[in-house]
This record gives sequence, C-alpha cells and structure tokens, in this order.
Amino acid sequence: MSEWFPKQTLGSLPERAAARWGGREALCFQGQRWTYGELSAEVDRAARGLMALGVQPGERVALWMVNRPEWVIAAFAVFKVGAVLLPINTRLRADDVAYILKQSESATLIANDRAGPVDYLGMIASLLPRLDHANPEALADKDYPHLKRIVLHGRAAAGTLTWGALADRAGAISEAQLAARAAAVDPDATAYLMYTSGTTGLPKGVMHHHAVVRNVTDRGYRMGIGVSDTILMYLPLFHMFGFTEGLLMSILTGARQVLTATFDARECLGLIESERVTLLHGFDLHFKDLIDAQATEKRDLSSVRTGVLASGMSSSWAIARQARKTFGPLLSGFGMTEFCVGAALSALDSTEEQCVEASGYPAPGYGVRIIEPATGRDQPTGTPGEILISGYTMMQAYFNKPAETAAALDREGWLHTGDMGVLRADGHLRFMGRYKDMLKIGGENVDPMEVEAFLMGHPAIDLAVVVSYPDVRLSEVGVAYVRLKPGQTATDQDIIGHCRGRIASFKIPRRVIVTGEFPMTSSGKIQKAKLREDALKRFPVTV
Repeated sequence: MSEWFPKQTLGSLPERAAARWGGREALCFQGQRWTYGELSAEVDRAARGLMALGVQPGERVALWMVNRPEWVIAAFAVFKVGAVLLPINTRLRADDVAYILKQSESATLIANDRAGPVDYLGMIASLLPRLDHANPEALADKDYPHLKRIVLHGRAAAGTLTWGALADRAGAISEAQLAARAAAVDPDATAYLMYTSGTTGLPKGVMHHHAVVRNVTDRGYRMGIGVSDTILMYLPLFHMFGFTEGLLMSILTGARQVLTATFDARECLGLIESERVTLLHGFDLHFKDLIDAQATEKRDLSSVRTGVLASGMSSSWAIARQARKTFGPLLSGFGMTEFCVGAALSALDSTEEQCVEASGYPAPGYGVRIIEPATGRDQPTGTPGEILISGYTMMQAYFNKPAETAAALDREGWLHTGDMGVLRADGHLRFMGRYKDMLKIGGENVDPMEVEAFLMGHPAIDLAVVVSYPDVRLSEVGVAYVRLKPGQTATDQDIIGHCRGRIASFKIPRRVIVTGEFPMTSSGKIQKAKLREDALKRFPVTV
C-alpha cells in the first residue's frame, strides 16, 4: 500500500520544481534573478562538486553563511547527495562554532569568508591555527578529527577550497552518477541538524528527516500559497522559521522568493513595494521595526495579503494588532526546532482576536496536550499548564545526547516543551510563556546556563548567574550577576569585553553586576526570581 502522503526527499525538490515551473522566476537577490530551471541546474552542479570532493551519504555538512543564493544552492545540493545539512547561526562566534563542529562531528564546513564587518575566515583560522599548512582536500587537525574540508565563498585562503571549486570539480561526476546517488537517499534518514539551546546549558543538535515536506505542503495549501505569490525572506535561513517559510515553501509551491542578506526595515519596505510582495513573516520585533519605518517613509504595501507573525504572548498583542492594520490579515502559529514550524496555525478566515491572542489551531497530524507539570495530568480546557506536542515531524533525537532526548521526548512520543500554554474553548492553543528560564532575545533562544558556564571561564569569576530583563526592542535581554574569586578584580566592562567576539552578540549580558552574595532558598538554590526583581530595582524599565 502506498503512503497516503507520498514521501519525497528534500534533495528532489529543485528538480521537481524545474519540471513544473522551469521558466518561472524562483529567486531574487540584490537584483539578480534565477528561474526554477536555472536554480535546479546550479544545485545539480554543486551536488556533483560535493561528490567529487568526497562528501559521503550521512556526513554532516555545516553551512555557516548569511542569506544569499549560495545558501539555497548548497543546502539542496547537500540534501541531494544524501549528506546531512547543519545550518550554523551566523551570529555565533568562534567558541560557539568550535563546540558545534566538534559535537556534530562535521566533515565539511561551507562558510562565507566574511559578511560586512564580520570576518568568518578570521574566526575559522583562530579555531584551526595550522590551517595555512593543511591539505585543503584532507584536513587533519587533532582538535577536529572529523573535519575533512572547508569550502569558502569569497576570497581564496590557504588550506581551504573555494566555492568555485564545486563547479570546477562537477565535471568529474556524471549526471547518471548523481541521479543514482539521489535515488538512493532514504526519506526516513536524517536530512538536517539544527542546533538549539536547552536546559542542559549547551546547544543540542535536533535531528530531522524529510517529513518536513508534508508539513510545508500542508501549510502552503492552508494559506493558499501558489505561483502568484512572492515571499519576502529576511529571516535567517539557518532558523527553522526562515528555512521552512522561505527555502522550502518557495520550492514546493512555485511562489517566488525575494531574499535579503539581513533584516533592514527600510530596505524590506522598499522590496515589498517594488517586488509586489504578498507574503511576510516574522516575530513581533521585525514587525515593530517595519511599522516604525513605514511611519517615517510611506510605501505602497497593498500587495501583502498574509503571513505569519509568531506571537501569542500578551506582550506582543499590541504590536500584532498594529501589524494587521499595516500589512493585512497576518496569522499566528506555534512551532519549535524540535517539531518544525506549524504544529498550530490560524486560518485565513480566523478572527483578529484568534490571530492575535492565540497561537494557532492544531494542524492535521499533530497532537497538542496541556498538562500539570508536577503530576502529568491533562488540564481541562482553559486551564494553563505545560504544552506537549506530538506529530510526524517530531525530531528523531538530539544528536549524540540520549539522556537529553529521553528527558524531552517521552515513550509515547510527546515532546515536553517546557512552555506554558492553554487550550481555549475554541480549540486554539495560546502560548503564555516559559516554565524554564530560557531567554528569548530578539527571536533568539538563549540558555542562561550556557552563558553562565562561559562567564565562569573568566579567570576572575567564581560564580555567575544570568537572568532576564525586559527590553522594549528585543523583548528581553540578559543581566549577569557575578561573584569574583578571592583577590581577583574585574569591572562590568572587563567582563562584557571578555564576551565580545567569543560568543554571539545576543548572548552577551546587557549589564553585569558584581556581587558578594546571592539570595538562596533553604535547600541551597539561587533564587533567580529575586535577582530579576533586584535588576528591575537597579535599572527601572522606561518606555
């Protein structure tokens, strides 16, 4: 019996799109344009180049690159040859990336040489100090035993291969060899790893197979997305939100994708007007900036028909309502890296209240439960509790982290999200906040334990605790309380300077408070709630 939803591999999508919409425009970036046929040909050329370089099925290929056409081409090429794509957040810095490359056992790194002021090659060189003397086709660094090759987009550098090398080597592999390799890819095998922070203090690699194809196809039909649509994608493709709503939604529906390297509100408004964008996605932070930019320089936004504003928390309701007035009937949804985007989504005919004050209606193929965390009992409608999710896009596991996997995913296949929510009488899910202490800084998840561990690597710091502090622009930021070792001295600026260039900018605490003691419970635990209260007293929030 065939599957009721035929399984497809991610690597097959460009070729399928080319067969259906070959001459239609698929991608626009900084004035350059590609048809679906041209994009598929570029993917095949890069895929044959990867095969010629020795990339094997199942190998992890890390992609550390800002949004650009080469990101799209590289991703689908990796999928097509049966390797595992590992997108890396471009805001991460040397220490962050070192951990990911080692923990994932990545064999290939594809990266920008630089992007704007950020010198990615410089950071790579700092991680591999012997790179200048290495064989670019067979790296042998004792600190990265699995890493075999580095491919750079941009200038050439000793010990690395250039992006052009993929095209140069493609001729060594025939189209028949590539077709055979692509046909052998198992849609139930791991296709990509996305790293996310959790409660353990270190990022975890979330393993996914190819079932996201069904997820995105279903959402495309529910939102009525097709060849007449144009998606503006400023969200980073390394995040699940941008990955599904830009990279995959375009290739599966025939919608045109207008890609930007970064988010700039004025630039994006100009593109909405000039490219007649119909689909717009983002977090409340993005829409706030877009609304502010529109207020200072009016643009024609009449082409926008819908999109997803990931909201639900009461703190975002005002922005969500204003965004709907500015851009039209935006929807809301609920997703996580662990189960992809769209476990819940509102509908095109949902009311404004449902789209603003809820986080979507459970999608087909997904289960949503609300439980009382202490007992595990299901909560009645309207009663808050922990959100549990099940579904066909559930992660396979956290890469090489069985204990963390077992802690998050129970034996019945329910993911315990650690988020607080409620199932309303109308069946919609409402996300209310987090039980865990995870920070959400400008749309980025930041585990305070990870930052605390990094701060305690400073030679003068004995103990560090990071708590959240409200921020008008970023929703919240981190404030660090640190206790110094006896006889050691360090100022708040010394400690912040220690972080710069070593961890992602959004992880760096906004303020550092040097203290001699911490509020403790009778059982010896630090009372983070009291530290949050203290931060608010020290630095009153101003609107």
